Amino acid sequence: MNRKAERRWAAGHPWIFRSDLLERADSPAGAVRVQSAKGRPIGVALWSPKSEISLRMLDRDPLAEIDGAWWHRRIGDAVRRRERVSSVATAYRLVHGEADGCPSLVCDRYGDHVVVQLLSAGIAHFQKEIVDALIDLIDPAGILARNDVPVRTKEGLARTVEALHGQVPREIEVMENGVRYLAAPWDGQKTGAFLDQRENRALAGTVSRGRALDCFSYHGSFALHLARGADSVTALDSSGPALERARANAELNGFGNIDFAEADAFDFLRAAEAAGERYDTVVLDPPAFAKTKQSLPGALRGYKEINLRGMKLLAPGGYLFTASCSFHLSRELFLEMLRDAAADSGRTLALRATTGQPEDHPEILTIPETGYIKGALLQALD
Repeated sequence: MNRKAERRWAAGHPWIFRSDLLERADSPAGAVRVQSAKGRPIGVALWSPKSEISLRMLDRDPLAEIDGAWWHRRIGDAVRRRERVSSVATAYRLVHGEADGCPSLVCDRYGDHVVVQLLSAGIAHFQKEIVDALIDLIDPAGILARNDVPVRTKEGLARTVEALHGQVPREIEVMENGVRYLAAPWDGQKTGAFLDQRENRALAGTVSRGRALDCFSYHGSFALHLARGADSVTALDSSGPALERARANAELNGFGNIDFAEADAFDFLRAAEAAGERYDTVVLDPPAFAKTKQSLPGALRGYKEINLRGMKLLAPGGYLFTASCSFHLSRELFLEMLRDAAADSGRTLALRATTGQPEDHPEILTIPETGYIKGALLQALD
């Protein structure tokens, strides 16, 4: 690989792009040994022949054997780092790809079951070793592969959903911070639920009071936490089936103070503002508006609009928790957008907290792609 890639790898980033290669490996997908431009061995990487990200560095030891024992050690280290999380939740991430030294591998735990995603041709080569390690370390009742994500097409891989071990039910009841909900591992978003907002949901629950609004509610995960402190909660989503799951989750917890509204969030917020509605607690957790760098300008307009309207709906002293899961929207741009929205709202808004991802979704400073969630808790002082 060229010197640019060497510097990137030395600085702690594991990706080597096709354009960085001086010589391509003459082998199928799997693990290959990597040399510097001068022929010096520098490590071992996952090799994906059809991918723009040709190499994903695994080990700085050029003599490392990437076998079953290696995967057992690497995944075991990641699992042990989650021991504290397991005391407050039965659903959490076990392996967060590059952040845990397992590039393009996602492993999520849902009670006695594990859902994996093998996102590159290189990692797919080691499916058996990874499954064997998980069975030995976790002893799950079942392991499901949610390999239905678009990125696998770019890797030359099939998009499938299949059980790799044991049995995995269509729904799994899980718990986080005292709240129960049903995950959908076979067909739900991501691997079955949005595990990456767990700590932010708990934070929103601590300030919830009065009349609460949860926009982009999906299966009601934020609404469930809001319901413990609020008098009433409106869970808003454009998907009727998603709200049916949210309703089931509310019943599972015995919450009778959640109403469900099927509507477009932008339309709902505009109508609520026009009607002079006020809420003591508002949550804005939209899907990623900026899925590409080119879509960022339009995404910023969307983020600003919903936050501006959310700010205007706050009762005096009310709290707004707002988040973005768009990787292409940096923290700096996110906070700048909030400042612009606050200025236009005419409200005095205090920044009470800035948040990111939970500890089972670590963001590595030298690998910005491992971090994508940014959040803010604001309070209206007037």
